[in-house]
Amino acid sequence: MIRAEGIHKSFDENHVLKGIDFTFEASKTNLIIGKSGAGKTVLLKILVGLMNPSQGHVWYDDQDLCDLNKNELIKLRMQVGMLFQGNALFDSMTVEENIRFPMDMFTKMTEGEKKKRVDYCLEQVSMEGINNKFPSEISGGMQKRVGIARAIVLKPKYLFADEPNSGLDPKTAITIDALLTDITNANNITTIINTHDMNSVMEIGENICLLHFGKLAWQGTKDEVLDSPNEILQDFIFASPFLQKLKARAMGNSSTPL
Repeated sequence: MIRAEGIHKSFDENHVLKGIDFTFEASKTNLIIGKSGAGKTVLLKILVGLMNPSQGHVWYDDQDLCDLNKNELIKLRMQVGMLFQGNALFDSMTVEENIRFPMDMFTKMTEGEKKKRVDYCLEQVSMEGINNKFPSEISGGMQKRVGIARAIVLKPKYLFADEPNSGLDPKTAITIDALLTDITNANNITTIINTHDMNSVMEIGENICLLHFGKLAWQGTKDEVLDSPNEILQDFIFASPFLQKLKARAMGNSSTPL
């Protein structure tokens, strides 16, 4: 479990986060959603320890992230996997070298143990046999899977994903969502995903945090989204004219053209 407690973040006069209180539940896919500029990325960076809050605390179970010393922070970060928006793969490294990079940095595993772990992680993302390919030789969706394999290679307790479906076609995005959910469930990982993808919200949002101008505007589950009377949530969901027309038809106005 990760808990944000009274999180504020300011950059000079710009008050980006304004007192966020939210619990990201263990062994679930937790989503941070909201329009551009709502503070999603800043909150994610604070949760993962890449940025300090101006005020407030981030708790990893009973550990206050802000109070950890250097050694304690290193130990915690070994339990954290990160999937970056742009994949952040090293172009000069093969797929296998990219995935094993965290093991090279943080473990004393033998070469054989590392190879076995790489193969296992590639199997988990259905990418067996591409060990020797370079990122430029595989598609964007395949690169995303390699990024997930690298994120889970140290068997993390916590997994963070920043806009995992950015730049992907709808079919591939659905595959990535399903993959993240399967990995979360199979490994009892606390997964936190920053997204504006409505398909992700409706399909995998077990615990959802909606930000609006730096404040927590709504929280709930995917099953509560459509029936919620929260106007900010409804405005976010039905932002496109097409979805507004679908909503009108669902409410009984069958004459509304699509």
